[in-house]
Amino acid sequence: MTASPPVNVVPSSGAGPAPQSAPHRPDAAVPADQPGRAGGPPAREYGLDALRVVAICGVVAIHVFGVVVGQDDLRGNLGWWVATAIDIGAIWTVPAFIMISGAFTLDPRAHRAGPAAFYRKRFARILPAMIFWHVLYVVVVRMAMRGEDVSLTLLTRLLIDGKVFTALYFLWLIAGLYVLAPVLAPFLHAGGRYRALVTAGVALGWTMVAYMIPGIALMLGDSRPNILTSWNRWWPYVGFFIAGWALRKVVLNRLWTVLALLGAGLLLAEAIWQFGVAPEHRLLQVTFPVMATGTLVAAATLLIFMASVSIGSRVTWRPAVARLVTRLSDASFGVFLIHLLVFEVFRQLIPAVEAGRSLEVIGLTYPAVLVISFAVSMVAARIPYVRAVF
Repeated sequence: MTASPPVNVVPSSGAGPAPQSAPHRPDAAVPADQPGRAGGPPAREYGLDALRVVAICGVVAIHVFGVVVGQDDLRGNLGWWVATAIDIGAIWTVPAFIMISGAFTLDPRAHRAGPAAFYRKRFARILPAMIFWHVLYVVVVRMAMRGEDVSLTLLTRLLIDGKVFTALYFLWLIAGLYVLAPVLAPFLHAGGRYRALVTAGVALGWTMVAYMIPGIALMLGDSRPNILTSWNRWWPYVGFFIAGWALRKVVLNRLWTVLALLGAGLLLAEAIWQFGVAPEHRLLQVTFPVMATGTLVAAATLLIFMASVSIGSRVTWRPAVARLVTRLSDASFGVFLIHLLVFEVFRQLIPAVEAGRSLEVIGLTYPAVLVISFAVSMVAARIPYVRAVF
């Protein structure tokens, strides 16, 4: 008896028989039509749908529990460690979204009509959302709810830096990757999976080193930060974007799937511990910075992505479960856009949430923010014109 191989690569178009399932949409961040198989309706990639749902839950957790993590005087107590474990333990979710986006956006079928058609379709979807939510978070949240004086100078600076509000930088990030996609897609397709893996590896390696340099410079007594603005926020994530396409059909066997998840768990556990003791271990933080583009989180994200693809390829999705996963997945972009507004309402109405010192209060706030955000996103998706910004 021979052992089953650890990895099976499902053939992609142009390299053998057609795969049994095709991606259901060209990117994870912004819903759009799928470049499906000719002659039939597109199939869902439920493994990536489920990963998208888990990832958006993690993004919301980062922003909600982060208010506890940000209380420096609580650092080291049990509540702070629990909040940190949730916050840092979910840090892989941002690069995971980028990988899912790459798995679909870099599909050659999404580029058959040429760059102009690709840009028209993608930016017709993302630009209304960018404009609407930037205006809403400035006018409603910053000015009306918080009473901030947002001058034209400050607003211009915030727009240049991509810091209008907490997570809106992601819209600029994905827009930048859209600009690159028509160049990357044919290059990667022409070289097959090997070229995609090598390119992703080089890009990820370059990014990891780039994010070690500021820490090394500080240890040498100098400051050399990586400065990101709206127009270059995409570059640290190019490797993840390409890796999503390169690994989209890699199916691990059951043993290696379990090992991948265990490995990811260990890497994230180390990141959580390291974040907590960072002031006492400067060299460790310089070598393996705890951030979405750091080595620890990048490796954990790759393992989680491959495990999700593998599990999704083996699970028999019952119709009711498949419908639920589909609806939640489709709502994830809207959840990303509105959850900070929902959380801000809680902060304004409940002083204990604004204070961010009670893990119990924040723990109850998180599911409420998550459920309300999903509900609003799902309802908005059914309303003409409103759904254009969700």
